Amino acid sequence: MSDRLADLVRFARDNSPFYRDLYRDVPEHPRLVDLPIVEQAGFWAANTVRGNQVLTGPQTGGIIFKTGGTTSAPRVSVYTREEWRDLAATFASGLADAGLRPGDRVANLYHAGELYSGFILVLNALQEALVDTVQLPIAGTAPPEFTVQTLRDFSATVLAGFPTSLCRLARYVVDQVGALPDVRLVLFSGEAFYDDQRGLVATAFPNADLRSIGYGSVDGGILAGPVADHPDVRVLRAFRPGRVLEVVDVDTGEPIEEPGRPGRLLVTDLTRRLLPILRYPVGDLAEWVDFDGGVFRLLGRAGEGARVGHVTLHHDQLRTVVDAATREHRFTGFQVVLRRRAAKDELVLRVACDATDRAGITQVIESGVDEISPRFADQVRQGVCLPLAVEWSALVTNPRTGKLLRVIDERPVQATRGSIVD
Repeated sequence: MSDRLADLVRFARDNSPFYRDLYRDVPEHPRLVDLPIVEQAGFWAANTVRGNQVLTGPQTGGIIFKTGGTTSAPRVSVYTREEWRDLAATFASGLADAGLRPGDRVANLYHAGELYSGFILVLNALQEALVDTVQLPIAGTAPPEFTVQTLRDFSATVLAGFPTSLCRLARYVVDQVGALPDVRLVLFSGEAFYDDQRGLVATAFPNADLRSIGYGSVDGGILAGPVADHPDVRVLRAFRPGRVLEVVDVDTGEPIEEPGRPGRLLVTDLTRRLLPILRYPVGDLAEWVDFDGGVFRLLGRAGEGARVGHVTLHHDQLRTVVDAATREHRFTGFQVVLRRRAAKDELVLRVACDATDRAGITQVIESGVDEISPRFADQVRQGVCLPLAVEWSALVTNPRTGKLLRVIDERPVQATRGSIVD
């Protein structure tokens, strides 16, 4: 890797204003740990549509994508023609481990258009795969009645899509059809798949295994593929040698090699030169399962949480509280909403559930949140922020991609935030 890395660093420093400044003090033949970890805010402030300071030259071919994102500033990522071909072929190399078999009829339920990458990546990867399959390019925006009829007409055996889209389809199947037993494999990516969602999917597709199709992002590119027959869908294998993944200490940035120790996940893509990605924080926490084999386990978002007043409540902890409170009911999901009302922060948990005793469940959720965060309860008592609110309404998805918005911050964007010390 050393020669490829040195060449890429030299190329980036010579041709990208952003990396020229970032690597001013980097040695001529650097090790990976000699490179500073990219600071995302600065990277995306420089990676703009006009006046771009990250690109190493003009884009004269290839493809452009824009992440759906859950923020007000979507991110644009560009690839040359050869870079995209390499990406699709590499992603395709993991499809057999995901469980595809020759002759499978694969319903592509990812969202297409509006510069989104999911549908196109899966389509291109299936074309490159060594496993020969029949593609059904339905897309996630198709009406559920059309999707179900198409699955039946063409005897679909595999579904691929976001968990949100797959659960929406599963709900329609359960309510209108009962079950589709011919589906033997459900592939997902882009969001976590929770236990409560598994039950719904298992009811709609009783003969289907649930597997990850692979791991990647619009900004970081493709990162890893599934490990064949592993019981934990969070366990993945890095796409070496073109992609180098690191797990680093959250506080110090020190590289971690021992298994079972959580840290931030970084990616260095040795194949991309137009938009170099070097020691870029993916945004997830991970731990090594087998460092030498490049096998790791995803542990959730890095630092993802809702900042309310002076307290951060992490999404996964809130999810656990809501799961426990709605266990006896048909629960399809929840999202966190942050508001500013009466000059105070307000935390809202929006829940999609068919429960009739909403008042009782709300009390259980309130007690659960107080238990996981006594500091939040103290803030409410002191009048620093408003009491927790629970909404029983439809969940909001990204209008372009259909992905569930995990955290929605409705507070004024002009609000000034300084450094925070817990």
